[in-house]
Amino acid sequence: MLDAYNAQVAERAAQGIPALPLTKDQTAKLVELLKNPAKGTEAELVELITHRVPAGVDEAAMVKAEFLDAIAKGTEKSPLISRIKATELLGTMLGGYNIKPLVDLLSDSECGVTAAEALKKTLLMFDYFNDVHELAEKGNANAKAVMKSWADAEWFTSRPAVPESMKLTVFKVTGETNTDDLSPAPDAWSRPDIPLHATVMLKNPRAGIEPDEPGVRGPMKQIAELQKKGNLIAYVGDVVPDHHASLLPTRFYGGLVKIFHSYLTNVLVGFVWAVTSLQSSSILWKILVRYRLSSMFPKCKWVT
Repeated sequence: MLDAYNAQVAERAAQGIPALPLTKDQTAKLVELLKNPAKGTEAELVELITHRVPAGVDEAAMVKAEFLDAIAKGTEKSPLISRIKATELLGTMLGGYNIKPLVDLLSDSECGVTAAEALKKTLLMFDYFNDVHELAEKGNANAKAVMKSWADAEWFTSRPAVPESMKLTVFKVTGETNTDDLSPAPDAWSRPDIPLHATVMLKNPRAGIEPDEPGVRGPMKQIAELQKKGNLIAYVGDVVPDHHASLLPTRFYGGLVKIFHSYLTNVLVGFVWAVTSLQSSSILWKILVRYRLSSMFPKCKWVT
């Protein structure tokens, strides 16, 4: 499994994109390797279970969560992952299959505090919120700490502050940006694979844009040269209709600039977005778009 995965890593690295997340079957094999690791593979195995399994309700995430749950509760053992470490890793999985194990662990004498710290930053609780509330009502100190943290919005206030100023490098896109510029229909098959799909964005030449291979591969080299300046890249388009603008963070920043979350495999977490003209079919919609952006980025200065 490791040989096959590393071959895929090398193949995609040659394309300038990260490896695909592990599948359900690969994750199951990884779990078995973690239980009895071969000498010299220890660091690689921990890296894979930590960073290369999708979060949420993916089938591979279920395999990961079940394994970590068993480790945290002491029913399975791995020489590479302690009970505390397993609990910490459950806390990185966003929501889904990791939630019940973390709620259960609130009552654990060894892992309870760690589980509470994980849940403080977890919002996708759904009905399990009631379970935490019930535990808190019964006097569980860890559950009480989680409820208090949620009430104080520590999941948000603990994040790094938005900088007062940012130095950016402009990636200028002349003319109107439309759907086929960002996500060409002939390449729709690759849309679930964001890094791969991003390589076809802006694949057709236009003023100032230099595709690596016109009609096949977008301006990857041009963007890479801009990144050498050491700043975040700002996509600045002359015209970006609002119904297309939502593709920008996913295709451009998720695929090309690669601002990825440490634990959510190949998932975008941040971007800088600027347009010189935001087209809209109605004044009301334009107001709503500006309001939504302002609420998302309250410290930004909006220049008309």
